[in-house]
Amino acid sequence: MTKSNAAILKYGDLSIELPVLVGSEGEVGIDITSLEKDAGLLAFDPGYGNTGSCQSAITFVDGEKGILRHRGIPIEQLAEKSTFIETAMLLIFGKLPSLEERAAFRGLLSEHELLHEGLLHHFDGFQPGGQPMAILSAVINSLGNYHPELLEIQSPDEFRLAVAKLISKVRTIAAFSYRKSLGLPFMYPDPNLSYCRNFLHMMFSVPNRDYEPTKAAVAALTLFLVVHADHEQNCSCSTVRMVGSTKANLFASVSSGICALWGRLHGGANAAVIQMLTEMMAGRYKVKTFLDMVKRKEKRLMGFGHRVYKNFDPRAKVLKKAADNLLLETGVSDPLMDAALELQEAALNDDYFKSRKLYPNVDFYSGIILRALGIPVNMFPVMFAIGRLPGWIAHWHEENRDVATRIHRPRQIYTGPARRPYVPLDQR
Repeated sequence: MTKSNAAILKYGDLSIELPVLVGSEGEVGIDITSLEKDAGLLAFDPGYGNTGSCQSAITFVDGEKGILRHRGIPIEQLAEKSTFIETAMLLIFGKLPSLEERAAFRGLLSEHELLHEGLLHHFDGFQPGGQPMAILSAVINSLGNYHPELLEIQSPDEFRLAVAKLISKVRTIAAFSYRKSLGLPFMYPDPNLSYCRNFLHMMFSVPNRDYEPTKAAVAALTLFLVVHADHEQNCSCSTVRMVGSTKANLFASVSSGICALWGRLHGGANAAVIQMLTEMMAGRYKVKTFLDMVKRKEKRLMGFGHRVYKNFDPRAKVLKKAADNLLLETGVSDPLMDAALELQEAALNDDYFKSRKLYPNVDFYSGIILRALGIPVNMFPVMFAIGRLPGWIAHWHEENRDVATRIHRPRQIYTGPARRPYVPLDQR
């Protein structure tokens, strides 16, 4: 980040110089940190839609041009050539790993994929049919109790160990959460399997028969995790950074991100796509009829458009191909998926949606992929959390090692009553 000429803010008789910061991709920001001290003024930005909360070297997004890059590498290249673990290492450690580094880290993942037997009792506190996201957030937070030596990370080796434990164990916890919700026995991880195959094994194998996913299924899940690995200062990432600014440990900070992700406007958006399609099928609406209802604002079109991207979501392009390959390979007739593909084609060729740049986003295709993989809707945000974990860790670490970091403390414009006296109870 470099400093450029100052911006001038005029208010009444005041003329205030504010530093201008320019990012490595040409982004321009006005530094208002001294605005209150110098002029007694606060910046007002509900939802922080135009507020830069930090300087970060991890992910770059250009919504106008449809660009997403991790540490400078385009998401399209990572999706085509990288694995999830390699992408995670790029985000967290700042560079693509060598063959030896990747092998050593994979060894750490295999070494730490099991859960402490005491931690398994936490699952007993959740009734069958409970929400897997609730279980995931609670058990991730509890991990710190079983690894107290990592609550105050002091060295790169301790950080690498904490990273390996989280990325490896999150699969186990997620799969166990799913099994618990159905009252099924836990399937322990198999160190001989790759990251995604191991997760699918823990999800769908039974004691007398191992689940054998297809090549297309593993590839689709890998792509799903890669494209969800980070997305700059979204709600859950900002939550992790805010909690981490208090010097909360990594486990607690990640758990806070899981809770933030749970909302249907964030990690629950891909589930909302399936729910929309289900309602459309239940109402026996034809696609054209449904889109006409959307235009009249009688229905919401979930999985289209994006708050950041004003062009086609680059992650959606990647996932669309994976979704097509997966559906083609399964050959299973699914009316819901047929409706999804018909809806996609109709909206892409409708001037109403094209003029508003309402293209299918990552949630539209991720919902299709997860359904095709047999993942139930209540596990959709859990899958998002597994994918987003490397980004959360990377941002926590960036915030944690920045000596200039202060505890996050947004301000407000007070709109309540002005000063007034207390009225005794017998006079009210």
